Amino acid sequence: MSGAAGVPEPEGGAPEGAAAAPPHAPGRRWDRWMDRLSARAPHSLRARLLCFLLIAIACAAVLQFGIAYRSALAESDAIFDYHMQQMALALRPGVPAVPEGAPGPLVHEDENTEFVVQIWSADGLRVFESAVGAALPQRAVLGFSNVRAHGTTYRVFSVQTRSQVIQVAQDMAARRAMARGLAWGTAGPIALLAPLLALAVWWAVSGSLAPVERVRRQLAKRQADDLSPVTAGALPDEVRPMVDELNLLFERVRRAFEAQQHFVADAAHELRSPLAALKLQLQGLQRAGSEEARALAAVRLAAGIDRATRLVEQLLALARQEASAAAGTPPAPVALADLARQAVADATPAAQQQGIDLGLATADGAPVKGYAEALRILLRNLVDNAVKYTPAGGVVDVHVRALAGAQGAGAVELVVEDSGPGIGEDDRERVLGRFYRAPAAEGAAPVAGSGLGLAIVQSIARLHGAEVALDASPRLGGLRVAVRFAAAPPQALAGAPVPAPEAGA
Repeated sequence: MSGAAGVPEPEGGAPEGAAAAPPHAPGRRWDRWMDRLSARAPHSLRARLLCFLLIAIACAAVLQFGIAYRSALAESDAIFDYHMQQMALALRPGVPAVPEGAPGPLVHEDENTEFVVQIWSADGLRVFESAVGAALPQRAVLGFSNVRAHGTTYRVFSVQTRSQVIQVAQDMAARRAMARGLAWGTAGPIALLAPLLALAVWWAVSGSLAPVERVRRQLAKRQADDLSPVTAGALPDEVRPMVDELNLLFERVRRAFEAQQHFVADAAHELRSPLAALKLQLQGLQRAGSEEARALAAVRLAAGIDRATRLVEQLLALARQEASAAAGTPPAPVALADLARQAVADATPAAQQQGIDLGLATADGAPVKGYAEALRILLRNLVDNAVKYTPAGGVVDVHVRALAGAQGAGAVELVVEDSGPGIGEDDRERVLGRFYRAPAAEGAAPVAGSGLGLAIVQSIARLHGAEVALDASPRLGGLRVAVRFAAAPPQALAGAPVPAPEAGA
């Protein structure tokens, strides 16, 4: 038919003036939302897995429903379009221009899929309608189209003959209802399986975490001093590394605890004798009957206090060194030559009092990787021991050099040698242990000591992966102590702070 009046409004057209879609939320809103979600997330592994599973099932069900709905809608459109087309073509030869006794409404077997049929004459008169009140627009587009009439969207098929136009229409809601039913039939079982899947996951996770629960109970029953390894048993591979690291931690704590106990026992044993001697010297001072006796007792008491002070200082140095080793602080580049200069400068006053020639020869920088405070203690002990055991007028030399070639490329060697009495070959290994003092050489004056100096040197050297060697000095005749470190790259010292000397040094 011709004419522009009553042209149906196409479906899906957006009305003019409609509000535009809101812009996307800023990224920071998404970050805040994720932070809140993480904060509210359950801390239980079972609960998290169940939440993720249920969310995944819900997403899968929604996705399946959407896919099934679109597929079912497309299939129903094709089927109903075919039926509409066949119905319109079947009505074309059998309906007169003005039928006598028009038939009743043409209704599909299912009321929800009812077809509406209208026939128009060539001059635009409606000569037949199958459903009263469902009048379609008077203007039709030949073929298939979607039109809206009286608030309802119809799928319409129109065919034109010589004398009339036949329209077959169907409410789109029927097609959508059928598509929804088919989609629910597909996605519904997935949603119904969610409780069963949740129970299965709960059972599987509980069984998998049973070894973890056993480990927890094992740890809960432990005493404070029980640092034995945790039995891994049938722990999952994802949890076993954590238990292995826990066992390594227990082992480190156990070694540190044993070292502390050993240190406390040794310190108590070694402090007992100096304190007892101080008490006797104090009693001697109190019993002195003359000024001369009191002066002599005071000198002895002062010497005893000096020995006890030296022992306490060595014990504190050893404790600091062991604490640094246990802390696990990463090593840093250290200029060993600078530390050697500081140690020699600190020992120079004592050497000058005895007329000892204290010399130093260093290479530039001589960088090593380690702990500056521990290396300072090592150097101070070596230089102080050499000065203390060297007789008046003797010689003490300190060398820091970078080795090259066959001597050991990539190493830095610290050598302290003196012209003192030295240490016998049989005692050189033993003096590296705690509280052992080699017997004085024949004719040498006895020197007070604690037996800790070289033990501290050995402990610090081991911390740095260095080697300590004790030999007789071929040049000076006394003891030669050589400590060999792995060298650090020279550029590693760029910007590295030079360690400051200790207060009061």
